[in-house]
Amino acid sequence: MLEYLNIDEVLFIDIETVPIAPEYKELTEKWRQLWEHKMQFNIGNGETADDLYERAGIYAEFGKIICISAGYVTQKQGEQFFRVKSFYDDDEKKLISIFFNAWDKFSRAGKRRLCAHNGQEFDYPYIARRALVNKLTLPKIFDIAGSKPWEVKEQLIDTLQLWKFGDYKHYTSLSLLCELFNIPTPKDDIDGSQVAKIYWEENDLDRIIRYCEKDTLAVANLILRYKGKNIIKMENMEIA
Repeated sequence: MLEYLNIDEVLFIDIETVPIAPEYKELTEKWRQLWEHKMQFNIGNGETADDLYERAGIYAEFGKIICISAGYVTQKQGEQFFRVKSFYDDDEKKLISIFFNAWDKFSRAGKRRLCAHNGQEFDYPYIARRALVNKLTLPKIFDIAGSKPWEVKEQLIDTLQLWKFGDYKHYTSLSLLCELFNIPTPKDDIDGSQVAKIYWEENDLDRIIRYCEKDTLAVANLILRYKGKNIIKMENMEIA
């Protein structure tokens, strides 16, 4: 599988997002109304718009990016290593701008494809939407208006879509696929649902960054498994 794919051309990414405000009550009245409208079909069974606000981070209209980790596979003396760099800041515009500048350098150096798990439905559109909100110019790889679906898939690789094999109703988490393909993952990882609490209440961005970086390695290893190749050991992850 994926015989056409040169792993040296791929930059693996993962993003972490949080609600735009720490608590529902801190939103303006207009934004509370908009959130209630967004959640109108989910409110019920004892759950209120306030209760559901913990989900706000997954929507680009109600959330923001706090970290983008990006890594690539490299070779040293015949052994595979994974070099990863994280872009993070409380100022989302600054964070995305720095990432776009890095992508420009990566693409000129030969990294011409992005890869993420569930990237087509989450990471890629989320980055593009938040960039527009922050009045940033989209790099060509994200400016996909008018592109053919197969052209997009060649440049914006999605390990989830590859696993679906055309099955539109089937969702499989990255953690499940790692277990299925015997890809070791750290036992001390935080759960994605904890990110907002760790960011807004514990103010521990470093912990979130480490979590994000490990997910990029997991995605790279999943692609290697798809290709029938050996995976990269956790100790061979180098943080820039």
